[in-house]
Order: sequence, then structure tokens, then C-alpha cells
Amino acid sequence: MSDRKPAGQFLDAAIDLLRRVRDEEADSIEAAGTLLADTVQGGGRLFAFGAGHSSLAAQDVVYRAGGLALMNLLAVPGVVGVDVMPATLGSALERVDGLASAVLDSSPLRAGDALVIISLSGRNALPVEMAMNARALGVRVIGVTSVAYAEETTSRHASGTFLKDHCDIVLDSKIAVGDAELTLDTVPAPFAPASTVVTSALMQAMTATAAAALADRGIEPPLLRSGNVDGGHEWNGRVLDQYGDRIFYRR
Repeated sequence: MSDRKPAGQFLDAAIDLLRRVRDEEADSIEAAGTLLADTVQGGGRLFAFGAGHSSLAAQDVVYRAGGLALMNLLAVPGVVGVDVMPATLGSALERVDGLASAVLDSSPLRAGDALVIISLSGRNALPVEMAMNARALGVRVIGVTSVAYAEETTSRHASGTFLKDHCDIVLDSKIAVGDAELTLDTVPAPFAPASTVVTSALMQAMTATAAAALADRGIEPPLLRSGNVDGGHEWNGRVLDQYGDRIFYRR
């Protein structure tokens, strides 16, 4: 490690990763944003899913000031965040075969919609089956994952495949296996994960691309404003009413 303090080292590592995804994933981000814009224009609905800490980046684009009002959270009980008790249950549920099918069967997802699936490793049964089954329904799937896991680990799904193998578009977060950017001789394990920073940035870059693409087509992007600025509530009320049939977090 360099002579910089750990805080500076972590921020440098995060900045380096952000630069990499900016430069190396530009085409994929453009394609993903265009897919979202196509879905909005075509009357489809938008959904985001992530399990455990990957859910943080999914939640970050739902009902978010400056974000697309049409982005809905596809929630799986027990795996959204770490609020389930015990927290380890969420990790166990990600490995359960058939859970994705049960979730999709009871969800509003239908052909013509778009689903963003976030999974750092992309190796567990839940994200793999979620992508496979969603595409079988006619849903377009964008995967946000670390391709390194598919190259350096084994799949936990019976097919032997990873999330990246079942997506229309893949955004590679470039996160190293283990998701820890720092090491110290005095610390027995690597530490300081950066996946949330990078994944959230990829999600926002994708939605920004979608908003700009819609505007280029002469379509007002269905964006939300902050409720803490004057006129924000009125603006949001208009957007939510206009697109109410494609918004599920109000029900």
C-alpha cells in the first residue's frame, strides 16, 4: 500500500474503478440506457432487483429525486437489504432453487418490460433464475455484475451458468472477487468494499442515458423532482398521475 491513509487509498481505488467503468463500459451503458428509453417509449414498465447489499443500488433508483418515476423495485421477501433476521438468512435464500419462479409468478412483470438485475457475483441461483425466467416471459434483462466472478469462481446454479449468461446487456462493475479494496499487514482480512459505490454509479449513468435518449426523441422523460424544493410535490404528483398505470410503489 502507498503512504496515503486508508481513507485516501479507498477513495483513490473507488475513483480508479469509476474511471474504468466510464471508459470500458461506455458502450454497454449507452445500450442499457437506450433499452430503458425504448421500454418507456413502447409503454413498458421498468423494474430493478438486487439481493442483500446489491439491493441498495436497486433501491437507489426507485422513487428517487432526479430519477425515472417508472422504475419499480422487484422485491423478494427476505433478501431486500439486511433487515431480515437473522441477516444470514438473506444469503441462504439467494441459493434456493425455484424462489425466482415464485416471485415472478406473483409479480406484475410482463412481456415488453425491462428488468435490471444486480448481483455482484452473479453465481447464486436467485439472480441466475430471475434472468432466465424473466427472459422466457419476454422481459428484456440488463445485468449489473462483476464478470471476474464468472472467470474465477464456480456457479452455484445447477446449469453452471452465471447472471451474465442470461442478459440482453451486461454492465461489468470491474469489482475484484471478494469485494475489498484495501489490505494491511496488521489487518488479517482485506477490507473496504467498493461495489455499492460503483454499482450505484452504473445505475445512475444508465438512467441518465435513458432520460437524455427520451428527450432526444421529443419525449419528456418521466423524472421526479425533490420534494424539498418549491413545487417539487406538485411536479411529482403530475408525473405519478400521468404514469400511474406503470408505477407499483404507490399501491
